[in-house]
Amino acid sequence: MEKMKLKMLYSGMKSEIDIIEKELEIALNSSSQFLNEASLHLLKAGGKRIRPVFVLLSAKFGHYDIQQIKNVAVPLELIHMASLVHDDVIDNAELRRGRETVKAQFNNRVAMYNGDFIFAKALDYMTRIENPKAHQVLANTMVEICVGEIIQIEDKMVLQQNLRDYFRRIKRKTAILIASSCELGAIASGASDEVVLRLKRFGYYVGMSFQIIDDILDFTATDRQLGKPAGSDLMQGNVTLPAIYALEDDAIRPLIEKTLAGPISEGERMQLLKAIRKSPAIQKANALSDLYLEKALKEVSYLPDHPVNKSLIDIANFMGKRKF
Repeated sequence: MEKMKLKMLYSGMKSEIDIIEKELEIALNSSSQFLNEASLHLLKAGGKRIRPVFVLLSAKFGHYDIQQIKNVAVPLELIHMASLVHDDVIDNAELRRGRETVKAQFNNRVAMYNGDFIFAKALDYMTRIENPKAHQVLANTMVEICVGEIIQIEDKMVLQQNLRDYFRRIKRKTAILIASSCELGAIASGASDEVVLRLKRFGYYVGMSFQIIDDILDFTATDRQLGKPAGSDLMQGNVTLPAIYALEDDAIRPLIEKTLAGPISEGERMQLLKAIRKSPAIQKANALSDLYLEKALKEVSYLPDHPVNKSLIDIANFMGKRKF
């Protein structure tokens, strides 16, 4: 149901998204059959293509040329894909979107080089954009993402975390790339500085809301919906917002501590999920996601009157209200 809704939201851009998909396949092609197999394995696992879609929508505030804009949309999705490959190595994850991860199908060494290869292809694509500001934004984004990876490693298994720790992590993990997608789409099309700034802020707030919902769903969605065991984030040592709030409950805290110490049994996993789902932690996390979503929608109200505004609002609402 959720996937069908997203397809409907994207329906007006189907031909453009198809161009991006074909271009992603071309970008991931190499002289190494081994690299091709690993890269296409990840591409065929699918994804929401949120970042390319935001590039396309943001570009419509300037001079829109899909043949030019694709050179921004493709590298941003490649950066996202590369970060997923590296994340799965760090987290020792076996499944993503119901499929074996690259590290599970091959090994850690192949996965790391595969992620590096995809990052390099992203940079190669960006050389087709002449605007130096676009290159600066992309370089800063990649630096922040890499810093975020280190922060996530530093925070692993750390029980004593506050909201500030969590926010700095998800800003670099998710929000900054979505913000850059909106910003770069506008820059590449020659939109005004004011529009570029508003879209960047919109993307940042949407990204924060999106990641909070993602972290909530890791506890509330089913294994089948997630394509991996529910509660995987905590079992991998990542203390997300629902867990931070749940730690305030003296009855749940020992369950979280035991999960981090791991490994836990299937019965203990079910006990943990049931306790967190029934706790106020989920409602509190949802409320915080809603605050970010409201900020994102407010930024849209400052944009010039344009038919694309409705698409930005609809997709933002989907991202901030989705059920899995």
